[in-house]
Amino acid sequence: METMEADEILERLPHAFPFRMIDRILEIEPGRRAIVCKNVSVDEPFLQGHFPKEPVLPAVLILEAMAQTGGLAFQSLSGKEESGLPALARVDEFRLKKKVVPGDRMILEAEIQHIFSHLAKVKVLARVEGETVAEGIVVLAKSPPADEY
Repeated sequence: METMEADEILERLPHAFPFRMIDRILEIEPGRRAIVCKNVSVDEPFLQGHFPKEPVLPAVLILEAMAQTGGLAFQSLSGKEESGLPALARVDEFRLKKKVVPGDRMILEAEIQHIFSHLAKVKVLARVEGETVAEGIVVLAKSPPADEY
């Protein structure tokens, strides 16, 4: 298991502000699972309109954070040198159970269930203070290297 700091996150995630939904990688078991955290700040640009007097992290962004966590686990299987970044291909059984608001620290977990060539089925979970706020299954797809087209 390994932990990573901000500079390593930047190397592994293709996302840029404001859609990098991971603040710290807490643990990675290459090709098996990843655990990360996302600190929700009142200054996040998407909270300005969702909702002005009662900001709530949009469910789709919680799902995005979960998919990014799954992508880290899937990408770690082969190391940094392999091309093909994981992208969200399908969502199954997603359940939002509780609001996530500014000041919350989400702990996101992703566990790879199956890998089929360039696809991975990943069980994902988000918690705040130990309570599940969202869970589901995502399918991630890596684009094949350019020489395979």
